[in-house]
Amino acid sequence: MTRYLHTMIRVTDPDATIAFFGLIGLHEVRRYSSEQGRFTLIFLAAPGQEGLAEIELTYNWPPEGGAGESYTGGRNFGHLAYRVENIYATCQALLDAGHTIHRPPRDGHMAFVKSPDGISVELLQDGNLPPQEPWASMPNVGSW
Repeated sequence: MTRYLHTMIRVTDPDATIAFFGLIGLHEVRRYSSEQGRFTLIFLAAPGQEGLAEIELTYNWPPEGGAGESYTGGRNFGHLAYRVENIYATCQALLDAGHTIHRPPRDGHMAFVKSPDGISVELLQDGNLPPQEPWASMPNVGSW
């Protein structure tokens, strides 16, 4: 039997990434650090999805006294997708925290944002909400 476990993404700032996904409704499930391997794995999940559908954040520790790696091309694997209770409230929380809504939820159903490391995240409304301003008039920004 095959069962989905998780998607791994590399991150440069675990705290910023955890805060970003917290705005969508994910929380830390477990963490593992390897002193010898110089990495930390942090698993996040939505409530009730622990062990079923998780994101593994991989943080490779920077060299002593040096800056961490930078990762580009976060969209090269596609995107992560999450169903949310209220797309407008979720997008507003992300906006208020300083994140750009790259594809606003003009239709009351779908939006795209990016994590602090440029990972494209699709937000899908559970059901449909009627179009609302200011979202209905917002243009797309950049790529998603």
